[in-house]
Amino acid sequence: MITRQLGRHGPYVSAIGFGCMGLNSNYVTSLSRDGAIELIRAAVERGVTLFDTAEVYGPFSNEEIVGEALAPVRKDVVIATKFGYLIDPQLARQIGVTSRPEHIRAVCDASLKRLRLEIIDIFYQHRIDPNVSIEEVAGTVKDLITAGKVKHFGLSDAPTPIIRRAHAVQPVVALQSEYSLWAREPATNGLLQTCEELGIGFVPHSPLGRGFLTGTMSKDTPLDERDMRSALPRFRPDAMEKNQPLVELLKRIAQRKGATPAQIALAWLIAQKPWIVPIPGTTKLQRLEENLGAAELRLSAQDVSEIERAAAEIPIEGERHRPGHRPATDG
Repeated sequence: MITRQLGRHGPYVSAIGFGCMGLNSNYVTSLSRDGAIELIRAAVERGVTLFDTAEVYGPFSNEEIVGEALAPVRKDVVIATKFGYLIDPQLARQIGVTSRPEHIRAVCDASLKRLRLEIIDIFYQHRIDPNVSIEEVAGTVKDLITAGKVKHFGLSDAPTPIIRRAHAVQPVVALQSEYSLWAREPATNGLLQTCEELGIGFVPHSPLGRGFLTGTMSKDTPLDERDMRSALPRFRPDAMEKNQPLVELLKRIAQRKGATPAQIALAWLIAQKPWIVPIPGTTKLQRLEENLGAAELRLSAQDVSEIERAAAEIPIEGERHRPGHRPATDG
């Protein structure tokens, strides 16, 4: 597996990481706990070294799965988790956001136990808390780094002004935001430019458009009400039908390259910058191997230009988020 560095001062990781959320959270899956652990270990065997989780996934249980799966290879992997949500343990769901210093410290200690770690490699603020200054958040994580509980500070779905203010207190090693061929905003809203200027790595989540860019979904694909996508406007049947031309574009390029639409979508991301590391998720070994194959796929500058010109002509239908849940990075 090819490796790349997250920014100027971050760790070297596999060019494609593993987003663990979907193993037991937000999507409907029949994968057992043992099956999830087996899949994570299969990813390690195939060269994946970056694994992404969060306390809110499950909640809590996703971290436990990741911790158990990676305990035997701890020294060989980079484990990222997140704080920032207020979680009701009785309801087993998030009920708001909070990044109060005492909360960050408590989450850190709890995540260390669930992940079976002595130190968290990357600790992301999952969502911005409008009631706590980013300087206070960054300062709290800086203290955790000094205490030896955290190695690196990260931000998720943060806009450029927040990134700059946080970075001035404690260097940000990675920014995690949605970025894909149907969510190209980071290239136009200043996020990628800011990351390049400050030496911050970029970790695209949902790099396959939550499954749509794999070419396996259509307007006739049924979505269980427990599947988070069922509440997203972009996954309404009419929206999926109107967005199908983007998948057809990927299929045409894939056929020419002897690849799959998912591999083209991931290879396009990797080709954007040498410090971009997408974290697709899956519950199937076949899909894991397919995703990792994108790291070996070479797109020429002409290929990238062709994809981008064609994609720019395809209007994307539907919001990516539920009404009222648009992140600050989207404006």
